[in-house]
Amino acid sequence: MQNLHAGFFRQKKSRRWAWLIAGLTLIIGLALAVYQIPSVRHHLDWRIETALVFLRTLVQPIQPVPTPVNAGTAAPILAQETDSPAPEISPTATLELPTPTSLPEKIVLESPPFEVQDWNNCGPVTLSMFLHYYGWQGDQYTISDQIKPLRDDRNVNVTELVDFVNTGAAPLSVIARTGGDIRLLRALLNGGFPVMIEKSMLMEKQFWKNDDLWAGHYLLLTGYDDAAQNFIVQDAYIGPDQSLGYAQLNQTWQPFNRIYLVVYPPEREQELIAILGENWDVQTNRINTLRTARQEASSQPRNPFAWFNLGTSLADLERFSEAAQAYDQSRTLGIPQRMLRYQFGPFAAYYHSDRIEELLTLTDYALTITPNSEEALLWQGWALYRSDKTMQAIEAFQKALQNNPNFSDARSALQYVQWQ
Repeated sequence: MQNLHAGFFRQKKSRRWAWLIAGLTLIIGLALAVYQIPSVRHHLDWRIETALVFLRTLVQPIQPVPTPVNAGTAAPILAQETDSPAPEISPTATLELPTPTSLPEKIVLESPPFEVQDWNNCGPVTLSMFLHYYGWQGDQYTISDQIKPLRDDRNVNVTELVDFVNTGAAPLSVIARTGGDIRLLRALLNGGFPVMIEKSMLMEKQFWKNDDLWAGHYLLLTGYDDAAQNFIVQDAYIGPDQSLGYAQLNQTWQPFNRIYLVVYPPEREQELIAILGENWDVQTNRINTLRTARQEASSQPRNPFAWFNLGTSLADLERFSEAAQAYDQSRTLGIPQRMLRYQFGPFAAYYHSDRIEELLTLTDYALTITPNSEEALLWQGWALYRSDKTMQAIEAFQKALQNNPNFSDARSALQYVQWQ
């Protein structure tokens, strides 16, 4: 009898466990089914990613950007005045270059249809609004599906945005230049050209312990007001027709070497050339940007962004050893944790100046911050290849392509290494 009772209770307990497992399986199945609904996934993805980042950084805490090893003095870079003279550019004989005194006190262009930014999508959404200004019919997802196929890709760089316009927004054209200033932005807006810029911002909450909150963000400028000393901006994160002061814009624009994009119809190209003057020429613009960066590094020697811009300007001119010295100084002063998510000049500078260990240190750090960064994986692959670790290099290139199948630089690198 005792054995019968024991058997009965074991069966009852087994049935309870079976029901419990079946119930949990049903709940998990329903949860996964609900998660596949786009609107639900849209609201949950970033929360899940935030939780995963927090857990990952508990195991692997985020440190400051590593300082350089055996960095030399940066003084010789400031002493060198070997920048080539700018070639003469003759935009047109009929269009006048606006001067500061010829600009009206206030310009307000028509605001394009506003789009709210999806998660990690400020580049595509801001470009989408820019294209809408000229009647384009797509949206942010038309752009992001092409240039960042994985939704959790945290950065779209300027080159990717330019490539999209050139391939997916015909007949519109686009230019990207560096070294802009407040007066130029006003002149472009006065000429009827909205302007897209990349700037820095501080996030509202930390993603990990000791998060410095610094991040990059794109804005579309559609007007200015000299009396109020501000620009009118379309901010996909905050809202339409926001005000941003001249001084604040200049300060937060500096970390990105004051880069700007202008989309325009081809029939208006001569108007744009007249406004940009000699900066229409890419090489001339790089030389002018270098001069500005050199002046700012000299006058602001404790400003890491001034030195970083000097490094980027030198790297753009393929003066990589000098660029590496400038980046050394910037890193010694301290750059934000996410800086290498957005800008990759240091990778190129250290690679081409044969400082491979430094490159590996930086790419390892960048991948700690942004594990799916295809750009960091690309340069990590090249560093591994130069270190005679070919199989590991191939794995890095392959992972870069997994994160962005359209990343042609990684595809070319993979083909090159496999053919050797």
